[in-house]
Amino acid sequence: MIEDEQYIITFLALFFLISALFSFLINWLFLKFSFNLGIRNEDGTTQVRWSSNIKPAIGGISFFIVFLVSISIIGTLPRQTDYLLDKHLIGIIASSSLGFLLGLADDAYNTNPLAKFIAQLSCAFILIISDVYIKVSGNPAFDFMITIIWVIGLMNSINMLDNMDAITTTISMSIILGLISVVAISGHSLSTFYLVMLVGVFGALTGFLYFNWNPSRIIMGDTGSQFLGVFLASTSILFFWDFKDEGSTELIQLKQFVVPMLFFVIPLIDTLTVTIRRLIRKQSPFVGGKDHITHHLVYLGLSDKLVALILIFVSLLSLPIALSLILRLVEWSWVVTFSAFAYFAGMFLLFQILYNMGKRKHEAKGSLS
Repeated sequence: MIEDEQYIITFLALFFLISALFSFLINWLFLKFSFNLGIRNEDGTTQVRWSSNIKPAIGGISFFIVFLVSISIIGTLPRQTDYLLDKHLIGIIASSSLGFLLGLADDAYNTNPLAKFIAQLSCAFILIISDVYIKVSGNPAFDFMITIIWVIGLMNSINMLDNMDAITTTISMSIILGLISVVAISGHSLSTFYLVMLVGVFGALTGFLYFNWNPSRIIMGDTGSQFLGVFLASTSILFFWDFKDEGSTELIQLKQFVVPMLFFVIPLIDTLTVTIRRLIRKQSPFVGGKDHITHHLVYLGLSDKLVALILIFVSLLSLPIALSLILRLVEWSWVVTFSAFAYFAGMFLLFQILYNMGKRKHEAKGSLS
């Protein structure tokens, strides 16, 4: 058993290095070909992006290639081939593949919003059919609805967060790091398989980050953000939403929402901020714009690199808090649950203050020019 564990740890370490190098080479080759995927709208005009420089949106292709490689090599691990037909795994693979194809189509053809929504809805249905859904109430209809909201919301949230160099890449890496930690300690019968997938995608993001760090030469585009959105949504359903008291008589336990909230703190804060503020302005939350928390931190006077580092710090700060609850280093109680929500609310409020400060500074600068 110990020898198997040592073999798996060594394998995962080598696979991470290989995945990162492979991703680096793929993106380097794509950059040499200077693809223009995801650069233009239907009318031929360039898409609205934070950077004024036109960059190919091809990074997501490397994520999916490494993802497929990680699935294909699972047979080299001891006693893993019998699990290849597990319905959870099939659901995650199928929905993630559909998310990738959706993003690829959107980058290439600027997909109709309704068609995009139907594809995202299909990703959620695939997961539900595969028994990968959030179980919060015991009422299937209500649980299915929560799952659909989580999957579609996260696919759009990760997409919206991809508005500045390295933001989505690094935040996704921090979330995957949390997933790897939880999977490693979960004792799940398919832990090794999930670890291979997670380590592979983590390595793919690592290799891509070299080209995506400010000033970036490549962006991931919808191809990457849609794939990451459904991949993170599906794996988080299995490993972040399962912390509840089975003997409790409560219909819905607030405790169950704490772990996902902590791991996805930055995507949730950014999405809530943009959605609420756009609705107040009577604008669609789904139309692109330069009104994200990242943009207003830059308006405040911070550099793009510093903004990325701040968000990475906040995201990583939440990991040990969540892991301490998962490992029961801190016993669950109403005080702990309330404190976790207070922490999230405090972070949300802090970013609203910084957002407003950046907004006022930007508007003042505009009035003087």
